[in-house]
Amino acid sequence: MKASQIKQLEKLSKRRPVPDRIVSVDLAREMCTISAELNRQVGLLLDRRGRSYGVILGDARGVFLPEIQRRGRERLCGLRLIHTHVHEEALNDDDLTDLALLRLDWIAAITLKQGTNEPGVVHMAHLMPANDTDEPWEILPPTTVYDMEDDFLEVIGALEDEIERSQKPRLVGDTRDRAILIHVGTEPRTVAEDSLDELKELARSSGMVVAHTLNQRRKPDRKFVTGQGKMKAVVIKAMQLGAEVVVFDLDLSPSQMKALSDLTDLKIIDRTQLILDIFAQHAVTRDGKLQVELAQLRYLLPLLSLRQTALSRLTGGIGGRGPGETRLEVDRRRANDRIAQLEREVKKLGKRRELQRGVRTRKGVPTLAVVGYTNAGKSTLLNHLTNSDVTAEDALFATLNPVSRRLRFPEDREIIITDTVGFIRNLPKELMAAFRTTFEELHEADLLLHVIDASAHDFEDKYETVEMLINDLNLDDKPILVVLNKQDKAEPETLLALTERYQGIPICACDKSTFPPLVDAIKAYLWDSKETPVEAAWS
Repeated sequence: MKASQIKQLEKLSKRRPVPDRIVSVDLAREMCTISAELNRQVGLLLDRRGRSYGVILGDARGVFLPEIQRRGRERLCGLRLIHTHVHEEALNDDDLTDLALLRLDWIAAITLKQGTNEPGVVHMAHLMPANDTDEPWEILPPTTVYDMEDDFLEVIGALEDEIERSQKPRLVGDTRDRAILIHVGTEPRTVAEDSLDELKELARSSGMVVAHTLNQRRKPDRKFVTGQGKMKAVVIKAMQLGAEVVVFDLDLSPSQMKALSDLTDLKIIDRTQLILDIFAQHAVTRDGKLQVELAQLRYLLPLLSLRQTALSRLTGGIGGRGPGETRLEVDRRRANDRIAQLEREVKKLGKRRELQRGVRTRKGVPTLAVVGYTNAGKSTLLNHLTNSDVTAEDALFATLNPVSRRLRFPEDREIIITDTVGFIRNLPKELMAAFRTTFEELHEADLLLHVIDASAHDFEDKYETVEMLINDLNLDDKPILVVLNKQDKAEPETLLALTERYQGIPICACDKSTFPPLVDAIKAYLWDSKETPVEAAWS
């Protein structure tokens, strides 16, 4: 570029502001003159006082906007974009996407009259309040710079007030994040829907409100997972719904996390991060807090190379809560040191548990371990069998640490029943490693009770998931008793078929009257009893 052309661009930023007009006639003419001479688009960002925020020089097809500081998802950014179109074309997809993603006050494209450097038709658009349409903007009828009204500030003030009012109101004290859930994969649709339903339950258990879901059948994109175009549509949808979080039903790589964080200021988390957050919320004991912090640090270690703004959005709230949140931005060396320290402490916890198990072994007390898919009813069964008050909620991973209780039989016998953390599809390897001392409880058990939700439509998938994890933990040599819970909610024909197929025992964990067959089976496994079945003393 010539020095004179650079000076012309610099002069644009020093023009006298005209706040109440979208763009003045003189400014439009000057921009068109420069654009015609360079055959490139010229853009100008103006604040609400009409002052220049930045001058942008693009190419013949578009301008590339700098990063703009957002003012909150319920407000506009306070800047309008005025730019030229070298040819007589209307606003294109890139213009409208910039309008939505950056939450610009207004966007105007001044076309050049053919063969001249004079301003021609002006195409304009602005954002709209939340509505049922897929497009969050309104494209205004074409006009000219001479026909514009001097009421821009009044119009934009009223528009912003309407946008704020259209946001779905929150109840007083409701601080829950609103989330958009995304599943991307090539598996059959029914499998994808089941996985997305499970992600909804995980989101609910973590304290989020699900605002929207997206199920996309494709191979995940290396950079944006859904593809850049679809991801921009998701960001626009989040703006319409007032969502703050996007949750992916897969594990994101550091490069994907960085690309998504560069694209939007929404909080981006993946499935593992969501599960870690649930564990962090339920970690109340010192043992649990240590193991959760260890799992968090192992997960976040590869992400420490991300730029600071990307990493900072991982802290606080969903996906960044718990004992480890104060160490999310430590450097790699300090993180490794902390991981080594936590591993030593977790190993000590394992030795302490081993001593406790040794005492029970010397006393000859048989032990049962209750295993199964998360939220299958394991803790409820333990409570009603042993008259305990272990935390039992209709939520995923309500039980985090092993809980052991005694069950006495009338024959002056007793057993120890241990409730363990629930399993789930694709259990994060960070959790498997951090909770290895917890899973060691299963190795000392004389019998495993595999509790299954017999009313679940994806019963077989959950059964196979638990069996696979049992094999991964080298527990396949343990005797397993299948317990078909929630018989009151299952179809009678289905329950009968499952009972015969898995040699299972149907029960309702909330109804003690259904327990005698289960207790009888436990006695037969442990003592090979030939006596008449006797109910356990739970009354």
